[in-house]
Amino acid sequence: MLRLYREIDRNEFFVVAVDCAQGGIDSNFGQFISKSRADIPLVFEKNCVAADMTPIIHQALEWIYDKTGVQPVVAFERNMGGASEMSRLQKLNRQGKYRIYQKRIVGDVSGEGVTDHLGFDTNAQTRPQILGDLKQAIDDQLIQIYDKTTIDELGKFIVNKRGRAEAASNCHDDAVMSLAIAWQLYQTENAVVANRIITKRQNGTINNLF
Repeated sequence: MLRLYREIDRNEFFVVAVDCAQGGIDSNFGQFISKSRADIPLVFEKNCVAADMTPIIHQALEWIYDKTGVQPVVAFERNMGGASEMSRLQKLNRQGKYRIYQKRIVGDVSGEGVTDHLGFDTNAQTRPQILGDLKQAIDDQLIQIYDKTTIDELGKFIVNKRGRAEAASNCHDDAVMSLAIAWQLYQTENAVVANRIITKRQNGTINNLF
């Protein structure tokens, strides 16, 4: 369910996005991006209903806080039960070890576009933009990906005859969509430590993706 690719460091800041499913052939898939190191050291994948996924994500988020001392920010995609599970996750967060993402206008980095809806809406307007932003990030080698399932799905993500980006026939897009949402959070969210917003990013060489 959870695949860890390296040790988590103290003071790392994570943004987390989950593409929800309601059983069937699709999986709930979560991407845990370290904004401090521009990589994805932890992913979640489980074929189940979204309600079974939420307690596991809750435990993972609390574990990250205990390791880092920094509250991660989390967003579920609001379709497929994600909206109700976001409310449930908010209730589970009794110790305040993580922050729940409030939907923004895509591309807004000022904070003025925040709404009162929890989670991230993927729709006809936001989908092309978040996928385009993710493609640009990968083309520019801005993020390091370790997870084979994610890499495989990215390789099978195509533009169909109607010009719509989607998974190839008989393939899945759960890892891609969760990563696209996580990349939006990477661009808009900052760490909060002792009521201070930390915006400085760690410099360093980004390795090749594949």
